[in-house]
Amino acid sequence: MNHTRTRTRTRRTGAAAAAALVLARIVTAAGPAAAAPSCTPRIQVLGSIGTGGYSVGNEQTEGVLGLGTGSLSVGVSGGKPVYWTGTRLHKVPLSDAGLSGAVLAVNKSGLMVGVTHGADDYLFTYRAGDAAVTRLPGSDWLSDDADVNDAGYVVSRTRPGVGTVWKDGLKVRDLAVPADAAPGTRIELVSGINNKGDVIGMAREDYEVPETGQHLEGSYPVLWPADGGPAKALSRTSNDSWVQDIDESGRVVGYDWYGMGYQFRPVTWTAPYTGPVGAPGALKTHPYGTFEAVSPTTGVSVGTARFHPDIQTLPDQAQLWTGTGPVLALPRLAANGASAASSAADDGRVGGAAVNAAGTLKPVIWTCATKQAYEPK
Repeated sequence: MNHTRTRTRTRRTGAAAAAALVLARIVTAAGPAAAAPSCTPRIQVLGSIGTGGYSVGNEQTEGVLGLGTGSLSVGVSGGKPVYWTGTRLHKVPLSDAGLSGAVLAVNKSGLMVGVTHGADDYLFTYRAGDAAVTRLPGSDWLSDDADVNDAGYVVSRTRPGVGTVWKDGLKVRDLAVPADAAPGTRIELVSGINNKGDVIGMAREDYEVPETGQHLEGSYPVLWPADGGPAKALSRTSNDSWVQDIDESGRVVGYDWYGMGYQFRPVTWTAPYTGPVGAPGALKTHPYGTFEAVSPTTGVSVGTARFHPDIQTLPDQAQLWTGTGPVLALPRLAANGASAASSAADDGRVGGAAVNAAGTLKPVIWTCATKQAYEPK
């Protein structure tokens, strides 16, 4: 679960593989959230190695993508996979220094999952202090979506267009498309797993129905239940519904796409997924927006409010929704400086990136985020 973004891992065959799946199904879901400790609302600027600014669609060169226990956070800086202890930056050791990438998520025990790009694309796991990363088998495919839960199960998409679950560095399960999916449907991304073991992702169809000539094309959200039951397609309200994260109650967050550029609308799906798709609306000052993450148990969703890239009336702005009322803005680091939120934790932290007064994009954490959030005029 991306509680970190969370949003913000011995070969097993036969009975051993089955045992691994049983274990995945019985991981205890987190209980009610404890009261958040008192904290001081502020924007904490973390160490960075990048010097670039913010451009629409390219904010992932810098940013806090996952929030771990204590002072640990993970993400990307200068286009490289990194993690932080407090504000101090640490590079993840890669075998090829020329590779770029990011750490996408981290669980409560400090197990990170990340991705590399360049001459060699693959997913990896890593713990602070290890001499090298652990490459996940079968992950040699460009995918910027992955997650890890507190039991160490890692999820993502693999080359054949299917979803995959790994544990202790080895594959333990494939995630197939729903049984009633159109022929040729493939898994486009797998983006989240909660501690119960529910997995969420997205399937893409491109099929012409022979009997009618109807062309089915688009993406839709899919949930793979923790009990190993069949994949379930979630409702969609546009031809492209993207899911990003899932919390312990099964609440799923993401966004629908409605047109060219960044014409997104933040949406939510609530278990048992029989009711209408939730649509909290856009930030008052922006026509479009996304939800990128939801906190594990407190129901706080975060993302980015946007304009179309060709009509940038206002810069992008990090946004937050508590689950009721309007979508709220998070303070900018500098006046008229763009910002984006990518991760949320139960202790009130929200991670992301923001432009400072010098025009440089910085990884940041909003502490006591709900106390800082406001409804813009």
